Amino acid sequence: MLKVAVVGTGNIGKLHAQCYRDNASTQLVAVCDVLPQKAQSFADEFGGRAFSSVAEMLANEAIDIVSVSTGGIENGSHHFEPTIQALEAGKAVLCEKPISNNILEARQMVAKAKEKNVPFGINLNHRFTPAASRLKELQNSGEFGEVLFINMALWFLGGDPPPYQHIRALHPHSIDVMRFFGGDVQRVHCFMTRAEGKAQSWSTLSLNVQFENGAVGHLTGSQDMSWNHPIERCEVGGSKGRAIIDNVFQKLEWMPRDSREKMVLENGIFLCMNEFNDTFPNRINRFVEQVISGEKLDASGEDGLAAQEIIEAAIRSHENGTVEEVIKN
Repeated sequence: MLKVAVVGTGNIGKLHAQCYRDNASTQLVAVCDVLPQKAQSFADEFGGRAFSSVAEMLANEAIDIVSVSTGGIENGSHHFEPTIQALEAGKAVLCEKPISNNILEARQMVAKAKEKNVPFGINLNHRFTPAASRLKELQNSGEFGEVLFINMALWFLGGDPPPYQHIRALHPHSIDVMRFFGGDVQRVHCFMTRAEGKAQSWSTLSLNVQFENGAVGHLTGSQDMSWNHPIERCEVGGSKGRAIIDNVFQKLEWMPRDSREKMVLENGIFLCMNEFNDTFPNRINRFVEQVISGEKLDASGEDGLAAQEIIEAAIRSHENGTVEEVIKN
């Protein structure tokens, strides 16, 4: 049985802990938060020993996996230190997205995992749905044909955070889904705007991408919409048909080019996912399986870094009014 530690005791940390508690292959043995009282309260609820220092935790507890569910600036500035400490100690790490809001730190994290030859994954959970898996099956079987375009959208309601929090914190999900079906991105062109009343946040964006395989794509992102309606849509066009994933997990439509018939798989009947939070056990259980088997990780640190490199290229494009090449690592 793999012994697990969770670093960061907020709501996301609780979702991680619940997943490990429910997984027959894992045991939660430690929790860590810089606030000792929060760590102890978390341990009382989910089990394990409470620590306020990652270094102390790693030195005093036998651990196989560390889940880093901290936050920070742009939801990512507190990921670097605990991840590096755990990787240096030879522990498998599952880190929340974004891998980091600082691209130099993100590159160091991936390099450290390679140096230590330990599994390093990112919680890019939007790809871990039955709808996405079924579409990937169509693609892998050849039934879908060659990918020609991907139209992605993620809308929700947010406040007025720092200028680039919207794209750095939320759109690793969108971009990872695009890469999941389209492969690596070569270059991007991005425009951003802000809604009335917002003083600093670039809260709505339009991002054009060109994939290395020649396919094209587009992402519309906005934190000026509403949580009361579907938040995400992914449309993938192939040489043999077109598919749409609606609201992350709720519905998959497949429209073969040479047929009048359409396949519709809906949540609850065919896709068997009750709510968005069900993406967490899907993702975390897959990470555990792959750590045990030793196979290549889905949604790896490299995938998390690739998403952030696209985001940084998009920011450069917005600031400079240019088409930007994506840096490869």
